[in-house]
Amino acid sequence: MQLSKPKIGLALGSGSARGWSHIGVIRVLEEAGITPDIVCGTSIGSLVGAAYVDGQLEPLEKWVRSLTWQSVMGLLDFTLTGGLIHGEKLFTYLRSHFSERDIASLPKVYGAVATELISGREVWLREGPVIDAVRASAALPGLFKPVEMDGRLLVDGALVNPVPVSLCRAMGADIVIAVDLNSDLIGRHFDLGRASENSDAQATPTALSTMLDKLPLKLGRLKNGADASNGPASSLPLPSIFDVLSISLNIMQVRITRSRLAGEPADILIRPRLANLALMDYHRAAQAIEEGEHAAQHVLPELKEMLGLD
Repeated sequence: MQLSKPKIGLALGSGSARGWSHIGVIRVLEEAGITPDIVCGTSIGSLVGAAYVDGQLEPLEKWVRSLTWQSVMGLLDFTLTGGLIHGEKLFTYLRSHFSERDIASLPKVYGAVATELISGREVWLREGPVIDAVRASAALPGLFKPVEMDGRLLVDGALVNPVPVSLCRAMGADIVIAVDLNSDLIGRHFDLGRASENSDAQATPTALSTMLDKLPLKLGRLKNGADASNGPASSLPLPSIFDVLSISLNIMQVRITRSRLAGEPADILIRPRLANLALMDYHRAAQAIEEGEHAAQHVLPELKEMLGLD
C-alpha cells in the first residue's frame, strides 16, 4: 500500500524588517522542489506568507528590493492615538499593488497569528480578507495602531507566538519547517539603525531617530536618551526611546520563541543571522534575502533526507 505524501507546513516568524529574509528561504525551498502545503505567519511572516500563497512573491520581492530609506519613511503616517503609526498609507499601498483576496480563496492553506490586546489571548486568523489578517498580525504594539476585528482589538502575534509552529500543526502539517528571525538578537549593540561597516547598505540616519524628528510635541527632542530641557543626560551613552522599545521587543521575542519551540518543536528550524538589521531597516532587503537563502541552503541536506528527496 502506497503511503500518502506528508503535508509540509511552513511557519514564518516575526521580525519586522528582518522578515524580508523569508523571501530568500522560500526561493531556496522552491528551487529544491520543496513546496509547502500549509503556510502560517506571524507579523512580517504573515505578509510574506500571504504574498507567497497568493502567487505574489515575485512582485513583492521586486518592490522590497526597490525600497529606499526615504521611501520607507514616506509610507509612515504618524499619530499618538493607539500607536505612533496609523498604517493607512502602508496598507493602502499594499492593496493597490497586490491582489486583495479572501483567505478561503487562496490556493494553499494559510493562517496568521495575532494577539487580542485586552485578554492577551492568541488569535488564529484563518478566514476573511487576507490584508486584514496581515494588518492585525503585524500591528506592533506602540508602533502601529491596534486593529479592530470582530469586536476585538488585535495586535502583533509576536507577543504570544513569534514562530507559529503550533498553528501549522493544527492546520494539518505533518512536517513543519520553521523560520526564526530573532535567534541572534540579544546582546547586539543598541545603535539599531546603523549599518555595519562591512555592510553594503546605504548610509542613512537611524530610521527610528528620524521618526522622532517627525513627531509632534516634545518627543522629537528625545533622540539622545534625554530631554535637553529637563536636566543633563546620563553619563552613559543611551539609546533613543525607540531603540529601547525595539531592544525590549527583541528580548521578548527571543525568550518567547525559545519557550514555544521547546514545547512545540519544528522538524526543521531555519535561523538566518540578522542581528545587524534593525527594526525599521526595510530598505535593506537585498541583505536580508541573501541571508535567508544562505540559512535555507544550510539545512537543505537534512530537509531533503527527511523528505526522501535526492
